[in-house]
Amino acid sequence: MVPLLDIRNLTLDIPTADGTLRPVRGVDLAVARGETVAIVGESGCGKSLTALAIMGLLPRGARLAADRIALSQQSLIGLSSRQWRSIRGKRIAMIFQDPMTAFDPCYRIGDQIAEILRQHRPASATAGRMAAMLARVGIASPDERLRQYPHQLSGGLRQRVMIATALLCEPDLIIADEPTTALDVTIQAQILRLLVDIQKETGFGLVIITHDLGVVAGVADRVVVMYGGEVVETGTAAAVIGAPRHPYTEGLMRSIPVPGKVGRRAALGFIPGMVPRPDAVRTGCGFLDRCPYADQACGVGAVALRTAPDGRTMRCALPLDGSGRAPDAWTRPITS
Repeated sequence: MVPLLDIRNLTLDIPTADGTLRPVRGVDLAVARGETVAIVGESGCGKSLTALAIMGLLPRGARLAADRIALSQQSLIGLSSRQWRSIRGKRIAMIFQDPMTAFDPCYRIGDQIAEILRQHRPASATAGRMAAMLARVGIASPDERLRQYPHQLSGGLRQRVMIATALLCEPDLIIADEPTTALDVTIQAQILRLLVDIQKETGFGLVIITHDLGVVAGVADRVVVMYGGEVVETGTAAAVIGAPRHPYTEGLMRSIPVPGKVGRRAALGFIPGMVPRPDAVRTGCGFLDRCPYADQACGVGAVALRTAPDGRTMRCALPLDGSGRAPDAWTRPITS
């Protein structure tokens, strides 16, 4: 089956006065129509820049190299500004992390939504269609909301308006970059469930970018874990969350508080150290200095992404089935 989104060997270089940064390194990603893929990792792992590369919204001066970036087999590499304007909003839409900064505070909600419709579907730029879309994402009194400014809406309402804006032209692919970070836990679940419910109706591909594996546990079909600009583990959501194999994924899962398992005196798990700088020269595994299982062999040569018989992939020298690990590894001091 031909994937809706097909990315192969994506690498980004960003020249700076202090040298060249490489925040994304050889990323492969495929998303099928109707599939939800979660890209997970700490801040600085390259998740958002991967999304911006898909959207053609990279910082000025950034150099993109890839064997393939295609949407429904149409290459997205080397498009002109005019070609991108015909694609963004119509075939690919993005839900940004903070809708308060994504919306212009000087314009009413209705005016900003109408601008997108005028760009791609002029005949549909009516107040009735816009109100119907707001109602579809669970906003009461949509006609009143269209007359309001962004600051007059709560965080949850602004995020719902952002979702409605992304859905306006019925795109093939929606990228949601940390769509629930600024929301409380109850609203987080509502927003994610709303996205998945609408996806079932329309069949668009959905990419959710987040730092929290727990957020996507009940909505993602597959999980792609990124660390230091590289994909380090992929698999079905149930498999990756239920039995993580890469040490980094295991560390992320141990950092999630689980009701009933973390007592008042029990320490919450954490991953010591920091994500490597994007200009760092690597001679071995990028997770070497933070990994409780690392040995001298992990610091020699590049570590390739390997595929297990069950289809899961892992960029690690450990056995692909997750065996051979010390049960107390994360409780003893880690030395590099």
